[in-house]
Amino acid sequence: MSRLYLLSVLVIAGAALLGLAIAADAGYVLIRYDRFRYQSSFWVFVAVIVALWLAILGLRMLLRLLGVSGGLINPWSRRHRSRRVRLAARRGLLDLAEGRWARALRHLRRAASQDPQPLVHYLGAARAANELGEYEESDSLLRQAQEQEPQAEVAIDLTRAQLQLARGDAQQAQETLQRIRDRHPRQREALKLQQQIYVEQQNWSALCALLPELRKQRVMAEEPLLALERHAWLAALAEAGNQGLNEGETALQPLTGLWQRMPSALRSDPVLIDGYAEQLSRLGAPEEAEEILRGALKRDYVERLVYRYGLVRGRDPARQLQTGECWLKAHPNDPVLLLTLGRLCLLNQLWGKAREYLEASLSFRRSVEACTELARLLAQLGAVERSNELFQEALELFDQSLPGPAAMADRVPGSQPLVPV
Repeated sequence: MSRLYLLSVLVIAGAALLGLAIAADAGYVLIRYDRFRYQSSFWVFVAVIVALWLAILGLRMLLRLLGVSGGLINPWSRRHRSRRVRLAARRGLLDLAEGRWARALRHLRRAASQDPQPLVHYLGAARAANELGEYEESDSLLRQAQEQEPQAEVAIDLTRAQLQLARGDAQQAQETLQRIRDRHPRQREALKLQQQIYVEQQNWSALCALLPELRKQRVMAEEPLLALERHAWLAALAEAGNQGLNEGETALQPLTGLWQRMPSALRSDPVLIDGYAEQLSRLGAPEEAEEILRGALKRDYVERLVYRYGLVRGRDPARQLQTGECWLKAHPNDPVLLLTLGRLCLLNQLWGKAREYLEASLSFRRSVEACTELARLLAQLGAVERSNELFQEALELFDQSLPGPAAMADRVPGSQPLVPV
């Protein structure tokens, strides 16, 4: 209220001063050019100037209003074109998310042709065309995206590789990813896609070579990365073992060479030590497997390795049994260790001691392998009835422990159960 009052006072004061100025001296203005002649008092001239300025200002406002109205009425105006692009983009992205590929392709292609920033629309349209099996159209849309926005080369090539993988064209996808990695070796999404290709192709040696870069660039979280490392190296060990079976005197070279190339941190992983020992045994080198297992168990007692230790024959079976019995002091109730000791006693032809260890293992856990080992021993000792009972129990336990289809699909090539159940 005070501001309005002050403004009113100022207006009245200004008007009064202006009136006094006009009354004091009307002034005189003369403008003459050639035959044109204008003359008036000074204050009339000022009034004419103000009137012209107000007229020009009003005309500009009128023209702007007419332009807005024309934009609203004219269906081909810039305003309507922008609205159509936004509408097409919205519908196209919605169709793409809901899997309506043909409609998504139509809408996104229209949005891409009119939007000054068409990259997202081109990529979405390319995906829709790929889902429809229109691969040439998909590639064409990606090329148009490249022409329109060459600075988005990495994003476009990543999309291209993903679409090639979706088609089942792993070779082309690899070439695309290699092009990305040549220019951007640390590109994380390219590394992730490359890893997926190697897993699908079961190219374990290539995946093992890629793993250090995956870890360095933190492409995956620690837990899934460790699982992938174990999977890849176990499978690579199995491949090296298979290769060694056909190479005669040099059978161990592929396997031992691969083991030496493995990162030192992984060579202390019990799962990989177990896999390596298994392959050494397959290739006729159980003595080396026993040494590896003994060294690992000296550092850390792991049931998986204890179990494997009972399946290999070292250079000195008696010493091997003594080594196992040393662990018994710290782990007297471990059924896996008792099973291993029973097997080592069988290796040393200590039938009575073997029976004691195997029966002790079964007293803590009923397992297929302990039942089978004891049944065979009892059959050899003439206790046929008890042997048959144990064989029957082993069959029942084995039937209960059979994995379903999902569990079988998750098994890693070359791996073994952690411990017998």
